[in-house]
Amino acid sequence: MPDAAAEPGTAAARDAAEEKSAFSHPAVDPDDSAAYGELPDQVVDFYAPRGTAGPGGAAPVVVVLHGGSWRAPYDRRHISPFAGFLAHRGFAVASVEYRRGAEGSGAGGSGTGTSGEPVAGRWPDTFDDVAAALDALPELVRRHLPGADARRTVLTGHSAGGHLALWAAARHVLPADAPWRTDRPAPLRGVVALAPIADLEAADKLGVCGDAARQLLGAEPLFAERQPYADPALLLPTGIATTLVQGRADVDVPPAVADAYADAAAKAGEVVGVTLLEDVGHFPLIDPAADACAVVAEEIAQLAW
Repeated sequence: MPDAAAEPGTAAARDAAEEKSAFSHPAVDPDDSAAYGELPDQVVDFYAPRGTAGPGGAAPVVVVLHGGSWRAPYDRRHISPFAGFLAHRGFAVASVEYRRGAEGSGAGGSGTGTSGEPVAGRWPDTFDDVAAALDALPELVRRHLPGADARRTVLTGHSAGGHLALWAAARHVLPADAPWRTDRPAPLRGVVALAPIADLEAADKLGVCGDAARQLLGAEPLFAERQPYADPALLLPTGIATTLVQGRADVDVPPAVADAYADAAAKAGEVVGVTLLEDVGHFPLIDPAADACAVVAEEIAQLAW
């Protein structure tokens, strides 16, 4: 994520300081890793619980999908301190890697956008991987997180990973011809989406993360053609308990994106929880040194138990 350049005291300067703090922690090595496919990015890291997350018994499972605008340079390592933080809170954690932009991207473009930064996402590879990982996780958790209670699984993700978490929980309401569609809801206790790019149309209008939503799906007519298969705001209601955690001061994924998703859910007859944090931007939600990160852990615990 590019550094924000701004004078001290501005929103961009605060965002840069929050990003610096979140990325200042050393990466936390997992206790184990396992492949869910044959490609290098098709892997899951596992963190065994250290402590107790709730009233005792087997630890709930938290599945983590990292953000980074679906762009190749930002992999799961940057969210490993957050995964380690959750493990120390008593959760069993599965951190999922997936293919991101590059190799021409699947959206009909080259490897870089007009700004020179990497293109966001690949179509359909990004979605293929998330679907395959979630399908493989029950067996992988059984093997690599022995003693964890997979019946208490909560899916979380930050930013672009929040989009993928919401999408993964909505596969049973995908169009009938979608290759990722499932015949029943995912066995989840709920979803906690952190500053998610939850409404692709709203994000596109705001130019979120350097027009990442349009790069993910492609320029017209591809954007309109692919949106029903990829936009969580069009995949409602899910029937799965969902909470959005959003900083009011977020300049990377503004609160308007979460609001658009919550409004779409309400129109579909579903109540989505929205936790708005004052004076919090984009990165404190995954920064173990920030108070906001403890709020996130509590939101996950409420669904897990």
